[in-house]
Amino acid sequence: MAKIEIIKTELVWPGKYNDDGTRKEVPRISLPFQVIETVNESRATREVKKGGVQGGLFDVYEGKEGDTFEAGWRNKLIWGDNLLVMGSLLEKFAGKIDLIYIDPPFATGADFSFTTVIGESGEEVVKEQSAIEEKAYRDMWGSDRSSWFTMMAERLRLARDLLSPRGTLYLHLDWYVGHHARPVLDEIFGEENSLGEIVWAYGSPSGGRVSGAKLVKAHDLIFVYARNYGNHKYKIIYLPYSEKYVKDWFKFTDDTGRRYRKRWRRNDEGESVAEQQYLDESLGVPASTVWSDIQQAYADPRAYKEGVSSEITGYPTQKPERLLERILKVSSEPGDLVADFFCGSGTTLAVAEKLGRRWIGCDLGRWGTHVTRKRLLGIENCKPFEVLNLGTYERQYWQGMTFGEAKDKPLAEQALYEYLAFILKLYGAQPVAGLAHLHGKKGKAMVHIGAVDAPVTISEIDAAVDECAKLKQTDLHVLGWEWEMGIYNLMIEAAKKKGVKLLLLIIPREVMEQQAAAKGDVRFFELAYLAAEIKKPKKLTVQVLLKDFVIPNTEMIPEDVRSKVRKWSDYIDYWAVDWDFRSDTFMQGWVAYRTRKERKLPLVSDPHTYEKPGKRRILVKVIDIFGNDT
Repeated sequence: MAKIEIIKTELVWPGKYNDDGTRKEVPRISLPFQVIETVNESRATREVKKGGVQGGLFDVYEGKEGDTFEAGWRNKLIWGDNLLVMGSLLEKFAGKIDLIYIDPPFATGADFSFTTVIGESGEEVVKEQSAIEEKAYRDMWGSDRSSWFTMMAERLRLARDLLSPRGTLYLHLDWYVGHHARPVLDEIFGEENSLGEIVWAYGSPSGGRVSGAKLVKAHDLIFVYARNYGNHKYKIIYLPYSEKYVKDWFKFTDDTGRRYRKRWRRNDEGESVAEQQYLDESLGVPASTVWSDIQQAYADPRAYKEGVSSEITGYPTQKPERLLERILKVSSEPGDLVADFFCGSGTTLAVAEKLGRRWIGCDLGRWGTHVTRKRLLGIENCKPFEVLNLGTYERQYWQGMTFGEAKDKPLAEQALYEYLAFILKLYGAQPVAGLAHLHGKKGKAMVHIGAVDAPVTISEIDAAVDECAKLKQTDLHVLGWEWEMGIYNLMIEAAKKKGVKLLLLIIPREVMEQQAAAKGDVRFFELAYLAAEIKKPKKLTVQVLLKDFVIPNTEMIPEDVRSKVRKWSDYIDYWAVDWDFRSDTFMQGWVAYRTRKERKLPLVSDPHTYEKPGKRRILVKVIDIFGNDT
């Protein structure tokens, strides 16, 4: 082992240093973001901001908006790997984020499932997280804690670079890794920038937590670090006095019924003088490093009834809004930018929205991103936000890193061959040579694979179908990352007329995860099919009626889910309409979705009236109960 030069106390783990004794560098990969949906903003407003410029299938995020909503700012919900996301945010947001809250997975024996609700009946089912999420969380532990510390150290260094000079980091952990995380934080942020350790004592343990021969867990740890101590934002939060404290100290009542206490002080002459401190004028008790007045989300009845909505989402590790509310009030102000890069069900973002903060949230889970979207839409007067991912650019980066950069034609052809062979192997197909549009064969079916950087097009499938027909092959499977709009409706019937049975399958993001691919945890699912009808109740007015939603291969859906589905609409959790789609970002013009309280989903949209006649393209987006878009 190479000699490591250590000049001060630090935590060392396998993988922290290279073989030559140098410190491993943090990956700082900057990729463009794709804007895949804009929520709560009209197309007219969007066009003004874009200057009337039309985009492609997705807009590329250019980062030209200002730092206020008036200056064009839109909050950001990002689906993807937070290491790539944080690295890609550096160009625009280095030194710009005022508060970062991180609540990473820290329970090695964690159950990676959560509950969701099916259809109008409201029956709950346990939903397993995707393979990519579960692998990401389990692989970060490995056989010891070293993988977790590598993962966290990389993200903490990026977080420090993203924090503003007055910014603050909150890292939420438990007893299992908290004591080890402290020296890592000291190393990255500087021990002098530690603001303290919050003990969140969330209440008396229930009998269900009493097991084994260990002390019962009843608290978490939250480590707080400033970017620059002394320059950080900080506001003292006062808590109400306890009933006992009021009874013991505020013993007196004046003629009007106001309670007060007597306090003694010395006047200018040095004499002791009694003062009256009124209860209704007292600030309360300053919040300390022990927070014992906030219960866990599922233990607090207030979480189930807050106005007409509930903050309960079905995530077992969901944190209560009251906890995040206190954190945001202590270390940020209205208009400040708050970020959460493990945002889960969106608690931080929901609280930031309610408190008038700007926000950026990121999560690896497709379903978590969808739950967060719905949660934000349920907030009254929610500001516009956009849903982003790294999409095509992340896949291009993965292809280059995995199969080599295509710097000249021979290398490009070799990289393409290796990419096709890799996908074919994962799909269980064998490569075929000498054909223009067909890349492999699985059983009796020919296989065509779409490119990483472009949607599969109608003309592309048409060419593959023609080649199949020419070879007298009757089955064709097309695998793609993204798809041209309306492809299912057109191509299934067109292929059938040419004697070819067509199957369209999605290449899942899991193929880019080395562990998932190596262990065979990759499944290809058929595209879902949506049937809709446009109704015209009066001139210039239209409505959308959903007629059918088909998920092929329902035998691949868990039995406990299938048994609770009563009709086709039970598979739909959310649907939205863009009344004037222009082959760019989906602009949500109308939306309907289920909540845990309101299970009935309308299948007819509200009427939409256009200002003047013209030809328009209406796009309908459906998100099913598994979090997949159609």
